[in-house]
Amino acid sequence: MKKKRYSTEQIVAALKQVEMGMPVADLIRQLGISEMTYYRWKKKYGGLESDQVRELKQVLEENTRLKKLVAELSLDKAVLQDVLSKKFPGHRS
Repeated sequence: MKKKRYSTEQIVAALKQVEMGMPVADLIRQLGISEMTYYRWKKKYGGLESDQVRELKQVLEENTRLKKLVAELSLDKAVLQDVLSKKFPGHRS
């Protein structure tokens, strides 16, 4: 069975439908998701507004970018230390 991917905005909109009175069973049938998925979404995105969702998405993207940058810089540092230790065997940093 092919997995459906829902955007964060779509998830928040679905959660709002339940808050407005739509039964959970109807929503999960309509979206084709499991009850567990609904409750996972509710735990993660419950109470968020669409502008907060966009902000959360931006923060997560920036966090990912910064983690990648730190990893690259750590690798560069390790390579430079390795080269330095081979050039000057007695030198330690």
